[in-house]
Amino acid sequence: MSPHAIVVGGGLAGIAAAIALSEAGAGVTLLEGRPRLGGATHSFTRGDLVVDNGQHVFLRCCTAYRGLLDRLGVADRVALQDRFDVTVLRSDGRRARLRRTNLPGPLHLGPALARYSLLTPAERAGAARAALALRGLNLADPALDLRTFGEWLGARGQDGAARRGLWDLFVVASLNAGSDEASLGLAAMVVQTGLLGARDAADIGVPAVPLQELHGESAARLLARSGAEVRTRAKVTAVEPHPGGPGAGFAVIVDGTRLDADAVVVAVPHDAAASLVPEAAVPDRWRFARLGATPIINVHVIYDRQVTSLPFAAAVDSPVQWVFDRTRISGTRHGQYLAVSVSAADPHIDRPTTELRGEFLPALDQLFPAARRARVVDFFVTRERRATFRQAPGCSSLRPPARTRLPGLFIAGAWTDTGWPDTMEGAVRSGLVAARLAREHLFPAEGSSAEGSSARVPAAGIPVAEGLA
Repeated sequence: MSPHAIVVGGGLAGIAAAIALSEAGAGVTLLEGRPRLGGATHSFTRGDLVVDNGQHVFLRCCTAYRGLLDRLGVADRVALQDRFDVTVLRSDGRRARLRRTNLPGPLHLGPALARYSLLTPAERAGAARAALALRGLNLADPALDLRTFGEWLGARGQDGAARRGLWDLFVVASLNAGSDEASLGLAAMVVQTGLLGARDAADIGVPAVPLQELHGESAARLLARSGAEVRTRAKVTAVEPHPGGPGAGFAVIVDGTRLDADAVVVAVPHDAAASLVPEAAVPDRWRFARLGATPIINVHVIYDRQVTSLPFAAAVDSPVQWVFDRTRISGTRHGQYLAVSVSAADPHIDRPTTELRGEFLPALDQLFPAARRARVVDFFVTRERRATFRQAPGCSSLRPPARTRLPGLFIAGAWTDTGWPDTMEGAVRSGLVAARLAREHLFPAEGSSAEGSSARVPAAGIPVAEGLA
C-alpha cells in the first residue's frame, strides 16, 4: 500500500503540494475548510457578474506559478505580455509609458526610464543611480531585513516625486506596503528579480478567466483524475503525532474524526498554523502571529459605457494605485467594468462604501476624462483584511522553513521562508518545497534529503527556475 499524505489547506500552496505528492505516488487527502479550493484567490457572483475577490497578477519570472498553470491545463487562460508595458496616469491628466526594450537586463528598461516624463531629468538620473546601487545589494545579507526600503531610498536622494512616481508603483503592489514600511530585503528582491533581472522577467500576466475557474476548479478536476481525495467544508482542529515516536505518523482531527497519515503538510495562513502545528514540531510557533497582516481593498465600478481602452494602468498622485478592465472576464454585457486595486489599505479598510465612492469616483474621473460623461451603474468594494502578512523589517526572522522538528510534518504557505514576498509565486514555491520534503520522507529509498528548505528544488514535474529564490 502506498504511503498516505494529508495536506491541510486548499490554497495555492496546498494545491501545489497535493498535486506533487499525488504524482510522486503517494495517496493524498486534501482538506479545505471552505466550500471551494483556491484559498486567497477565489471568485463569487453578484447578480450576473462573476467577481474575483481581488485582482491578482503575476510576472514572467514567476516560474513556479506558471508551471502550476501548465500542470492544471489552464496556461492558455491567462494573458501574458510579450514585453513589459505599463501606462502610468497622473491626476492632472499627464501620462507616461514604461515599456522595455530587447536589450539584455538590466539595460532593457534604461530607454524607458530616460523618457519617463513624470520625473524630471535629474530625478531620472537619480533613479538610475539608485537602481544600480540596489542591484549591487546582497540578498543573502540579513542586515537588509533590519531596514526599511524608504530609509535606503532616502539616503540616496529618492524622496518625493521619485518615490511616488516610480518606486512605489511596484513595491507597494508587490509587498502590500509603502516604502517607509517595507523590508529593504524584500524590496531589493522584487526589484532585482523583476525589474533588473532578465529582460523579460517583469512581463505582466493577468488571468483571462475568473480565479475560481483558473485555480480552484481546475485543481479539483486534476486531483480527482489523479486519485487524490479532496474534502471541502472540512474543519481541521488539530494535527497530532502518533505516540509511537518519530516515524509513527500523525493523526489529523477533522470535524471530530481522526484521519491517520504518514506525512502531513500544513498549508494554512500563519495565524491558523500557530494553533495547528504541534509544539513539539515548532516550539516557538506562536511567533507566527507576530507576522501580522496588511489589508487590500478592491473598488469595483461599472459604467454604462467604455471610459478607457487600456487593459490596465498604474496611477500616481491619486488614491487609485492600479486599475484593471474586467469587462470581458466578469461577463459584463454592457458598458465597462473597472476594478481598482489598493494595497497597503489600512487607512481604507474600515471606511464606509459611501465614503470610498466619494473619493474614488472623482479620482477615476481625473484619470479617465470619458468617465465624467458616463453613468455609474454599480459601485461596490471588496475587502481582504488579512491579504498578506506584514512585510516589514524583521519579518524574515519570523518566517519558518518548511521542515519542522517532527519528521513527516511540514509547513507551506506564502508566509513561510520562501525568499519571495507574499505572492502566488511564493505560495506555489512553498507547496513544492513541502512536497519535496514529504516525498523524501515517504519514499526514502529515492534519495536522501538535503538540509534546509530551498525553494529552488522542483517537485514532481512542476518546474522551478534556478536562481530566483
